[in-house]
Amino acid sequence: MYNIGMSEWIIIIFLMLLVFGAKRLPEMGKSLGLGIKEFKKSLTSVTDEEDEKSAAKIEENKESK
Repeated sequence: MYNIGMSEWIIIIFLMLLVFGAKRLPEMGKSLGLGIKEFKKSLTSVTDEEDEKSAAKIEENKESK
């Protein structure tokens, strides 16, 4: 759908440097990376909790029979 070539990436990076400055870009990248890491961690913990609840229900059903 989107075919971004090398020249477009160079223009995008250049504009980001102009808007945010060279000092601000590494900070933004770091905070974005940490945010993504926390988001993935929360998704994993929610999935783990759901798996534990499902396993507990299965065990409950086995014991009640």
